Amino acid sequence: MIKIIVDNNDYILNLQKNGLIATGKINETEFQADILSIDENSFHILKDNKSYNIEVLDINAEEKKAKLKINGQNFSVHAMSELDILLKEMGMDNLSTKKIKELRAPMPGLVIDIPVNEGDEINEGDKLLVLEAMKMENNLKAEANSKVKTIKCKKGQAVEKNEVLIVFE
Repeated sequence: MIKIIVDNNDYILNLQKNGLIATGKINETEFQADILSIDENSFHILKDNKSYNIEVLDINAEEKKAKLKINGQNFSVHAMSELDILLKEMGMDNLSTKKIKELRAPMPGLVIDIPVNEGDEINEGDKLLVLEAMKMENNLKAEANSKVKTIKCKKGQAVEKNEVLIVFE
């Protein structure tokens, strides 16, 4: 059993694939479809005398998400296995979420600006610190959502490579 979420619509899918024919149930309704792989990212499906051309635009295997173009329309798809569903029901679905503990200097340099403060909630991609190295300003950004616990450097301070600059909760 797989739960498929297509643009916020949930479908429960039980699928058996036998060569080029897929059979199963979608939300307890039985179906049969002929599937033809055109290339690595394109498929043709014939179901109930209706033709579907599917192009895979993007896949994030880690998050089990994909962007598909079906007969010219774009769809966002998220697949969840039985284990994923169980973990979500138990509130444990975010355990694989990327956690950051600290920001380290990627190179020696001079701290030019620190646009965050201790206690700030930050989101992935937020600018945390500006480090000047080799006459270039480098914006160091958050790799995940977190909260700033401690700032271990000051504006104007010279830092060494791998020195801890910010600690997160």
